[in-house]
Amino acid sequence: MSLHAMVSRLVLLASLLWRVTAVEYAVPNQVTVSPQWLPGDKTFWYRYKSAHGGAEFVFVDTVAKTRQRAFDHDKVAQQLQQLTNQTIKAEFLPFNWIDLAPDASHLRFRAHDKAWSLSRYGTLAEWHGSPSGEVATRENLNKPRQGLQPGDSKTPKRQANSTEFPRVFVRGFNVWVAYSANDEHQITTNGTRENPFDEFRVYISPNKRFAVVWQYTPEQDHKIALVESSPKDQIQPKLRQIQYLKPGDRIRIDRPRLLNLEKRVEIATDDKLFKNPYSMSNAGWSNDGNEHRFLFNERGHQHLRIIGMNLNGQVRSLVEETSKTFIDYSSKMYRRVLNETEELIWASERDGWNHLYLYDLTKGVLKNQITKGDWLVRSVERVDTTSRRIWFRAFGIIPTQDPYYAHLARINFDGTDLKILTSGNGTHTWTFSPDQRQLTDTWSRIDQPPTSVLRDAETGEAILTLEQPSATNPLSSVAEIFVSPGRDGSTPIHGIIVKPSNFDPSKKYPILEDVYAGPQDFFAPKAYSTLNSYREWADRGYIVVKLDGMGTNWRSKAFHDVCYKNLKDAGFLDRIVWIKAAASTRSWMDLSRVGIKGGSAGGQNAVGALLFHGEFYKAAMADSGCHDNRMDKIWWNEQWMGWPVGKEYEESSNVVHAGKLEGKLLLIVGDQDDNVDPSSTFQVVNALNMADKDYEFLFIPGGGHGAGSGPYGRRRTADFFRRSLLDR
Repeated sequence: MSLHAMVSRLVLLASLLWRVTAVEYAVPNQVTVSPQWLPGDKTFWYRYKSAHGGAEFVFVDTVAKTRQRAFDHDKVAQQLQQLTNQTIKAEFLPFNWIDLAPDASHLRFRAHDKAWSLSRYGTLAEWHGSPSGEVATRENLNKPRQGLQPGDSKTPKRQANSTEFPRVFVRGFNVWVAYSANDEHQITTNGTRENPFDEFRVYISPNKRFAVVWQYTPEQDHKIALVESSPKDQIQPKLRQIQYLKPGDRIRIDRPRLLNLEKRVEIATDDKLFKNPYSMSNAGWSNDGNEHRFLFNERGHQHLRIIGMNLNGQVRSLVEETSKTFIDYSSKMYRRVLNETEELIWASERDGWNHLYLYDLTKGVLKNQITKGDWLVRSVERVDTTSRRIWFRAFGIIPTQDPYYAHLARINFDGTDLKILTSGNGTHTWTFSPDQRQLTDTWSRIDQPPTSVLRDAETGEAILTLEQPSATNPLSSVAEIFVSPGRDGSTPIHGIIVKPSNFDPSKKYPILEDVYAGPQDFFAPKAYSTLNSYREWADRGYIVVKLDGMGTNWRSKAFHDVCYKNLKDAGFLDRIVWIKAAASTRSWMDLSRVGIKGGSAGGQNAVGALLFHGEFYKAAMADSGCHDNRMDKIWWNEQWMGWPVGKEYEESSNVVHAGKLEGKLLLIVGDQDDNVDPSSTFQVVNALNMADKDYEFLFIPGGGHGAGSGPYGRRRTADFFRRSLLDR
């Protein structure tokens, strides 16, 4: 995984962790079906969590189309209680994993630190294994089957330090070739400490006569200092410095070099198609070995190319992607080279929606658009090169449903025979059987518990209903789905409304918005959930709302582009219109008391609400906010705010606009936040001081990203909103 991808995932994880709370409620768990397929791919078992917190093991025969208990739970509980002298109930068996025979005739499991065997006659006994058997553990049961597994390759990847010959390697910043253990020769002489060759970017041609080796200029040294004021193991503070590039910094610049291994010379190539890269990645050699290919992402993220470099040094663009705003490389990048046919499946938003395209790599031309329509491809789930079909996750493919609901569909490479395989008004998740012929499909909405169905993976036909919600469920009305046009009066904005459990329609409740407007995703919950954190806040006496305005991801390109060089927008014009529309038919929503809270990018949004929309929002809490995009990590901010760094960064800065503060503000930050530079918050504090503004500030020594989500931070936040909204 690339560094950029790792950072992206960490940021997304941080945004999710921000919304986690330690509060637990005695409410039903979400119904999940996680199939454990047995040899033969005709049967499987799963563990189903019931509404009261118990569970049962279920056995499914896909040929007979039957679903039944995997064993007699009552009998097992009775026998296990007698053998262990422990109180055991059938619905709360002390294990969650079983080793089940394909015909469900016998099983093994672990409980109370022992292995047990249940015979076909229902007799339970302690099991010590045998010379040909293994104790039933999840690790043993998960051992891969024989044959290639996902991620395996038919041929191992060649390592830079391979002992095969010729061997290409880097020594003393330059490239060498070895034809045998005693026959080594230097090829390049222009490698230096400041411009070395990369030993991990060595790509030898199939005929082993040529190689492409990347030479690079390292990124600049930019350290941020994190001072741990109150370390646990000593009295004096500790200083920690980490490498942390910010917008505008000098990044690593890669330059592929083509080398003739037989003549031991570099073949001159023109770099005009890949100057000023933000990142580059290897795309492999052509089948005939006459062309090396790589992906080029230009800095500023407005040009993306698959580039081919032939053995004569000629360079061409095989795929060209451009945008007047940005190419969403961090979320929507997909490429799949079909080596057998020299084709490429490529994702692009060129027609306004994220769709798949098929390219001929030999000719460097587009063969056809695979998917099209006013909906988008979220991810590719499976590619079958034999049948030339693609299975993919789609958003918005059913016009009458929420555009964020995921559905599984399949289509031919040539764009024909589009088939939606899932049905049901909700968002879907699925798991394919090992032979890819069947799948378990679970769908739900935030206001409706899940239904799980076994389906044919080719036709989508429902084979067997596995689980479905009961007629009455205490959580079916926890959240209300609300949709209203946004700022333009036509684009639907989707969100949820959560009321207190002791809701009284005759009362007036303050409104509290949980905000995160990061352009990398959407954030309003779609699948069924207990919504613990929202319910906790609602039960304090608030109407909690969560929605996605323009500028967030996974709608049309135009919807997303609202964020470009404009992160201060944060969809507020849609948020305010949406909240007002909800309150217009809900007299219990008090528009004179609207608060907002968020962390990380949501912290930037929360402060921005008071700076740019203080006439509407009256109180805000911001935890670990990235308040000036020039202070935050390079990949996230240059992706949306552009490069070079321009006046737009200043226009979106909470620091620059701190003097516009209206309403009540609580800032929270920890001194060990290595995700968002803590100085981003400190600079807001300084600017507020200089502007003679009143605010509250909670500093958490030793706190990392999301420091305010701990028990003390949550209590202080609750107290802040109580004083700012509830007591008004």
